[in-house]
Amino acid sequence: MSTILSTNSLCRHFGGVRAVNDVTIAIRDKSVKAVIGPNGAGKTTLFNTITGRLPATAGTVVFDGRDITNSPVHERVKLGICRTFQINSLFLGATVFENVRIAKQTRMGKSLKIFSKRDSLADVNEATFEILEKVGLGGKASELANTLSYGDQRSLEVAIALAGDPKILLLDEPTAGMSQLETNNIIRLIQKLVKEIAVVLVEHDVDMVLSISDSISVMHQGSIIGEGTPDEICKNQRVREAYLGDENGH
Repeated sequence: MSTILSTNSLCRHFGGVRAVNDVTIAIRDKSVKAVIGPNGAGKTTLFNTITGRLPATAGTVVFDGRDITNSPVHERVKLGICRTFQINSLFLGATVFENVRIAKQTRMGKSLKIFSKRDSLADVNEATFEILEKVGLGGKASELANTLSYGDQRSLEVAIALAGDPKILLLDEPTAGMSQLETNNIIRLIQKLVKEIAVVLVEHDVDMVLSISDSISVMHQGSIIGEGTPDEICKNQRVREAYLGDENGH
């Protein structure tokens, strides 16, 4: 399986704080890569540097064979790098359908008149409904986003990201605050998506990570301290001492 995104000695410093320090990782196409570690380890900063929200202090980011280290966010999105955030960023007063349609219109280069008649954008509408079906929200297209359960709002966030036609999707704590039922729904969604694209997630639910990931990178104080399959990570003594051991009370 080919590598779709990689970083080489990537750094992001804030003054004297090395939030991301010499991080080298490789993400294979159509695989699930998890980035785990304690709070403050640098996981979200790594996401922000990969997606261009923060400039790299040093190192490189390569996507699909192209150096994108200095590319702006919108160019990375056009290439197929999409993400969600820890906090939902939805149009809460708009319907589920409208939230995704607006994102899809942008991706397809259509007019951004929010109140365009539905039937004037047939191809956009069709693509929007396909995405909603994929994330399990097809039956809730006409509901307002602010009436959805928290879990469905997170799924809507994923739908909006999918409207960008990603080749790789970065999910920042996708199951945070969810019930077990909602978490199971997200797991099934990720398992469906990874048949077509690469998925990278920052997640604190270690059991969920171990059950779904093809490979795991463990961050601590800005650096990668362990990398491998779920089984290899569980057996990594340094990882157990820094993170997993504390997590499981060992």
